[in-house]
Amino acid sequence: MADLNQYRECIRQLLTEYAQLTASNDEIESQTIFDVEKDHYQLIYIGWQNKRRIFGPVMHFDIKNGKIWIQWNGTEEDVGEKLAAMGVPKHDIVVGFHPPYIRQYTDYAVS
Repeated sequence: MADLNQYRECIRQLLTEYAQLTASNDEIESQTIFDVEKDHYQLIYIGWQNKRRIFGPVMHFDIKNGKIWIQWNGTEEDVGEKLAAMGVPKHDIVVGFHPPYIRQYTDYAVS
């Protein structure tokens, strides 16, 4: 049985660590969004750079049916491996931004 509280804490810790690695531009803010009631978690960037609006997700996780779904990873880090190193079994991690037919070829859950 999945320990959902542990999974929530792992996601919060991961997003908080990345948020502290804020972009070098003081005009861009990192925001973490933790919806523990519906189990949606995001790190987004908001601000301005060279007169251009910056707004978008860096990472997005959901917890669905006892598994962590990586819905978006805009970094070059393997956040699935980071979650596994925190104690989340790979069979409880779904790389949701991969099409379902590709997931069977990863080390992670299909769904």
